[in-house]
Amino acid sequence: MTVLEELADPRPSPGPAAVRVRIAMLTFHRPQDLAEVLPLLTAQADEAARHRWPAGRSLDVGIVIVDNDPAGSGRPAVRASGVSVHYVVEPTPGIAAARNRALDETTGADIVVFIDDDERPHPRWLVGLLETHFATGAAAVAGPVISQFVGDLDPWVAAGAFFHRRRLPTGTRIEVAATNNLLLDRRQVDALRLRFDRRFGLSGADDTYFSSSLHRSGAEMVWCDSAIVTDVVPAERMTRSWVVRRAFSSGNSSALVAVELRERVLGRTATRLRQIGRGLIRCAAGGTRFAAGLVLTAPSHQTRGLRTLARGAGMLVGSASLIYQEYGAASKRKRRLRRLGPVN
Repeated sequence: MTVLEELADPRPSPGPAAVRVRIAMLTFHRPQDLAEVLPLLTAQADEAARHRWPAGRSLDVGIVIVDNDPAGSGRPAVRASGVSVHYVVEPTPGIAAARNRALDETTGADIVVFIDDDERPHPRWLVGLLETHFATGAAAVAGPVISQFVGDLDPWVAAGAFFHRRRLPTGTRIEVAATNNLLLDRRQVDALRLRFDRRFGLSGADDTYFSSSLHRSGAEMVWCDSAIVTDVVPAERMTRSWVVRRAFSSGNSSALVAVELRERVLGRTATRLRQIGRGLIRCAAGGTRFAAGLVLTAPSHQTRGLRTLARGAGMLVGSASLIYQEYGAASKRKRRLRRLGPVN
């Protein structure tokens, strides 16, 4: 059963020419994170609405929460926050279903901005994304994510730079982006009829496929380096086993998406062979570096070699159209690997 709740917004309604902006956040079993991030999102919305935009532009900024727990476990935290939001439960399992629900609930908006429930936006985060979008007219604008750890990070994990993320000059064109810090121009996205592919819903690769499809369509995606969010990393994601699995998953997603984006048989076969070759090279290079690290007692070589090896192995699996279900296979009784089905 779908549950919908919207609290009254005490702010005055903007004029009819206002740009409709919606901050979309997915959540699943994280009530404490919700309680912490909702006031921050409200502050971002207020800051953007009051910002002096060029040409007299005004904004209508709202917040949409999509709870992927059928029981609606996030509802009490939303109510307790006192924050005015549009809250909806999406009972279908999988991140892709929740992301598509966010698109459905923001129909009519000009801009939707995705952020994760375990992230915290920095000051001027939303303003930065919007400024870059208005200046470039890009279909998508992505920003950096900085990790913050709940405890001391294992030196072995730190040496592997597993949590290192890209930083680019603002305005740099990009070809792929995650939805953990992403602005989308709804008019451009809707014109292309893009949706998040539910086949990737339990792997997390649906945003890679979505943004790669957006890029391949010819739409422009750019970077905004000032639109920063902090990713709060819990203890269970700071372990050696988790970061190695994430490296494998990343390689799996990149190869799988590269193959799936090719519609013709010859193009798909050529891409598959290319990804196999790249995966083998990574496995060989990573294995060699890992072995050298053991001989030299050099943790950085060990960890970075293992990271490269794991990513290469993931690419080989993805090249075979096997998808790694990172989110839906927590139980050891369930298969983590399955063959990717046809397009829905």
